[in-house]
Amino acid sequence: MEMRTTDRTLDLGLATPSLSLTARMMLAVANLASIWRAIRNRQEIDYLNELDDSQLRDIGLTRQDLRAALTTSTFFEDPSSHLTHSARRRTRLSAFSSFSG
Repeated sequence: MEMRTTDRTLDLGLATPSLSLTARMMLAVANLASIWRAIRNRQEIDYLNELDDSQLRDIGLTRQDLRAALTTSTFFEDPSSHLTHSARRRTRLSAFSSFSG
C-alpha cells in the first residue's frame, strides 16, 4: 500500500484578525491625509518653480530637481522627499569638494 503525503496547513492562530471599524476608519483617514499632503506638496513645488535659479541654489536645489521630483513620483506619492534627498546630496557633495579642494 502506497502512502501519499499531502500538504496540510496548520492553524496556529497566526492569521491576521480583521480590523475593527474604528481601525479601518483610522486607516482610511491616514490614507486621505497622506494623499492630501502629497497634493499640497506638489503645489508647493509649483511655487518653487517661481523662484529664480539663484534662489533655488540658496536652498540647495536646481530646476532639474523640481522637474525630477514631479516626474519620478506618482500622483499619490509625496514628491517632497525627492527634493529633500537632492538638497542633502548636493550639500554633502559641496562640503566634500570644499574640504578636499
